[in-house]
Amino acid sequence: MYSIIFAVLGFVIFRGSFLGAFIGLIVGGIFDQAQRMRRGGQNGQQGQGQGQRGQSFDDIFSYYRQQTQRYDFPTQLMALSAYIMKSDGRVVKSELNFVKDFFSRQFGPQFTNTHLQSLKHFLDAPSLPIEDICADIRMRGQIEIRLQLIQYLFGIARADGEVSQAEISTLQRVAQLLHISQADFRSVQGLFKHTLDGDYEILGIDKSATDDEIKKAYRQMAVRFHPDKVAHEGEEVQKGAKEKFQKIQEAYENIKKARGI
Repeated sequence: MYSIIFAVLGFVIFRGSFLGAFIGLIVGGIFDQAQRMRRGGQNGQQGQGQGQRGQSFDDIFSYYRQQTQRYDFPTQLMALSAYIMKSDGRVVKSELNFVKDFFSRQFGPQFTNTHLQSLKHFLDAPSLPIEDICADIRMRGQIEIRLQLIQYLFGIARADGEVSQAEISTLQRVAQLLHISQADFRSVQGLFKHTLDGDYEILGIDKSATDDEIKKAYRQMAVRFHPDKVAHEGEEVQKGAKEKFQKIQEAYENIKKARGI
């Protein structure tokens, strides 16, 4: 009820902006959630007393689907964030801070607590239906958005200073479930290496590539990942696309400098 009302208000106030409607949807969702909690009364408290361990696989996915009806992209991020954070068997403060900072920048600090409630729910769950969640994301998001998700998840994995092999394996699994090719995965991985080898990976080529092949790869990557391709998406997606595009340009310049092109 409130979600629809606030979404319409956000659309009008921000002069037809999709982001305004999206923000309104989140605010309305907060009111809807508060109303449901008041109606729940003691039943809600009894449910909490049983603990998260009693939740079934279907319960978690049902919760995810209920949340995505209101939050959509943020909830997708939270579910995947929790999956990566738990992949090496420990959740560290630096990873949590990375997620909090990201959501504070993208959605505003007034929404952070609500988002983190979803994250806690996913972190406390004994397991996550990652196959179903990724299938849902595949249906909702084009390839450029899915690549942005992998880039964001790499950021979480590296938040503690290094990306462990367990985290790499988990990221590869998510990429496969999101139907992201190995070449595209290596390109995103190269963004976080800060080495010449990483620059070659960003362009999707080997060090043995000729100068002409390098130029061709750069042109193809620049066209494919140009920010204009996601201009109709939210600010958080556009920002990630701009960062990717900038890294492609930097990688190309680094390789040209190293080769004397």
